[in-house]
Amino acid sequence: MAEFLVKMADERGHVLQQLETGRSEVEVRERVAQQGFLVYSVRPRGVLAPGGVRLGRRRIKHGPFVVFNQQFLTLIHAGLPILTAIDLLLRRQRDARFRAVLENVRERLKSGEPLSEAFASQGLFPSIYTTTLLAGEKSGNLEEVLGRYIAYQRLTTSFRKKLLASLVYPALLLAAILVMLTFLLTYVVPRFAELFATFHADLPPLTVFMISVGTALRMHFVLFLGGIILLGLGLWWWKQSERGGRQFDRLRRSLPVAGEIWLRYQVAMFARTLATLLSGGLPLVPSLETAAASIDSPLMSAAVRDAGRGVREGRPLSASLEDTHVFPDLAVEMIEVGESTGALPAMLNSLAEFFEEDVQTAMAAAMSLVEPMVLIVMALVVAFVLISLYLPIFSLGAGAAS
Repeated sequence: MAEFLVKMADERGHVLQQLETGRSEVEVRERVAQQGFLVYSVRPRGVLAPGGVRLGRRRIKHGPFVVFNQQFLTLIHAGLPILTAIDLLLRRQRDARFRAVLENVRERLKSGEPLSEAFASQGLFPSIYTTTLLAGEKSGNLEEVLGRYIAYQRLTTSFRKKLLASLVYPALLLAAILVMLTFLLTYVVPRFAELFATFHADLPPLTVFMISVGTALRMHFVLFLGGIILLGLGLWWWKQSERGGRQFDRLRRSLPVAGEIWLRYQVAMFARTLATLLSGGLPLVPSLETAAASIDSPLMSAAVRDAGRGVREGRPLSASLEDTHVFPDLAVEMIEVGESTGALPAMLNSLAEFFEEDVQTAMAAAMSLVEPMVLIVMALVVAFVLISLYLPIFSLGAGAAS
């Protein structure tokens, strides 16, 4: 049995959180809903491996997970039973953590538990994966549904890698600036301070300021570094909280260029996820709930959940998304066309491709501007430090010449 953290609301609208035990998220959600509560989310808190070791909530490594799914699909396509395929992959699994998880899955399958619930009870896999397995079991076409998930996984992974690759060079430039500035302030500036002390002359205010900063930074470098680390940890903890996550997301989306890129990236991920789930035969409302859990943006995730409630009440998806005032007009219009033509999954895939290409183009344009701006800032900082240090030398030289 696994533990789940359930976020729900009672009949008066009071939001509650409590721990529940069960075999899967689906079982816990249905049990709590039957008690009269409105369930917002069910999150696993970890599962015990066969040896009694708690695996925690850290997810399985991406590489072994991708290879497992590809091999699992190949074995199913060859006609092997699911339990036999799991046994074969378990023997060849080299990742100890993943092997412990597969052992737990195998034991649950032997006890008669469905494949989707066996994976969902681990609390380590993306919700879209376990929901996809559930859709494949209900439709009786697990092979085709799993194939769609693998294609989805390849597309999203490739897209994320391209975005991260475009950020490598600016990150290296920023790191170079910080290293160079730290070297100047902690090593070069104190050396000039010792030199100026032998002059016994009044120094320009700019030089005095730079020497004070460099001396203080060198004397208290450990405290300064510790303060930065504590500040970073505090910001990370604040971002992980529900309120802080929403505020950070709101701040991120308010940025001039980056905010629009972030919004379009989240829309692309939402459209790709929803298209994969609908193509697997899952109903629209459960697909929206799973897609909402797969979105990194708390504001957009909440908007998708609100849209799901509108769809449950009988409203069209496009109108429900438009009422949230979060999704771009183009996305709403394309979804409306998909609904009216009965080709919503295909239109969502087209929407995802359009926004993914748009994000890549915008990222390339932004990086082409960021790189020279970083170089200019680095040059200005170095010039400011050097001018403040050499200014007394120029002043003394001018005085001696006169």
